[in-house]
Amino acid sequence: MQRFWPTFLFYLLLFLNWLPALAQSDRQSKQRARYKYLIYVPEVYTATRKPLPLIIYLHGGSQRGDDLGKLKQYGPPHAIEQGLTIDAIVVSPQCPDGKFWSTDNWFDSLYTELKATYRIDPKRVYLTGISMGGYGTWQTAVAYPNTFAAIAPLCGGCDDSTQICRIRNVPVWAFHGTDDDLVPFEETARLIRHLTACKGKVTFTKLADKGHNIQYLYEDRSIYNWLLKQHR
Repeated sequence: MQRFWPTFLFYLLLFLNWLPALAQSDRQSKQRARYKYLIYVPEVYTATRKPLPLIIYLHGGSQRGDDLGKLKQYGPPHAIEQGLTIDAIVVSPQCPDGKFWSTDNWFDSLYTELKATYRIDPKRVYLTGISMGGYGTWQTAVAYPNTFAAIAPLCGGCDDSTQICRIRNVPVWAFHGTDDDLVPFEETARLIRHLTACKGKVTFTKLADKGHNIQYLYEDRSIYNWLLKQHR
């Protein structure tokens, strides 16, 4: 037993040290792509020279394609279209047909372009998404654990929960309906359990008797207010 534990701990530490390299290798192996996007720039942007927070929103599977107008059906683009104001730049990329948020390396191109074009506070970059975009939120945060000040995934999950502890220092507010018949409630619940076990900063809102259509949460300011309070 005395021999076993030092050996086990050695390989465990070695594995943990490899995880960042594995995630970086996975990003580099994906095709770099530029996805089209909607952008909302608040009026305050022209009234100040200070950098503003950035919220990136990832839509669900039904809004894939090459028509940005589809993104206004629900989510932050819809709320903004209806008059909601947010003191942040809000960017909504569109995933092409037949792809998922994990298919291409879309984030590097998008973030590089945004930083070159707008005054963005690198300590206040946030990620949120619903359904397929909820998956994309978890997956993108795991791939870039030092980028986001907070994430808010709705009714999503993560295909690879073995690396979820990479975001234990990223505040997470997750939402899922207990009666979701498209993405099982357990998809979020197991990630919350993993993150809690590794002392992650987690808030989990279980929506009792709610199904998959919880996009109404984006009509309220609660998610945006919470995100904007977080700093990296």
